[in-house]
Amino acid sequence: MSDMTSTTGAPRSPGRPRSTRADEAIVEAALDLLAEGSTLEALSIEAIAARAGVGKATIYRRWSGKEALLLDALRRLKGVPPRPAGRSVRDDLVLLVGAVGQHTDPRARKIMPCLVPEVSRSSAHRQAYEAIIEPRRQAMREVLRRAVDGGELRADLDIEVAMALLTAPMLAQRMLHWHTELDERILPERIVDAVLDGLRAR
Repeated sequence: MSDMTSTTGAPRSPGRPRSTRADEAIVEAALDLLAEGSTLEALSIEAIAARAGVGKATIYRRWSGKEALLLDALRRLKGVPPRPAGRSVRDDLVLLVGAVGQHTDPRARKIMPCLVPEVSRSSAHRQAYEAIIEPRRQAMREVLRRAVDGGELRADLDIEVAMALLTAPMLAQRMLHWHTELDERILPERIVDAVLDGLRAR
């Protein structure tokens, strides 16, 4: 992976404690600038520092560079992935599919669609995207594998294809508003039921 590795969890040398308020202001500034239309390429440490009201050195003490900062900012935007309870493959999948493309932060609707061309153009940005969504993919893999091992789903199931079948419709609806008559409140259940019908062991 490129330098898009967060430094926020790295051990720090003794000295003045880091300001949580400054961390928050920097991340919020990066997200605000992206929501206002700045591309990942055009966004600069100088602009983020000016918006956050801090010096560039303050940012560099916390992150190795712009890429690491943006990775943390986008992780914040995506939020914590849901944790399946493990009691029902259907319920677990409905929970995970319902989280696809769902954000509580209103800036996400402006930022996330704009990342698609950036991810296509840059291998570094692609790696950052993968780092953000891989925990969500892994959670769905584990649910599907558990169902295969338990005999609920077909033994020859292609798990990666099944994941694509489950996530793509929800993503298309939430990001592209593909069909205005689809009710997003019940769409995860409808998707899961339709896909599971073809995946169940016979």
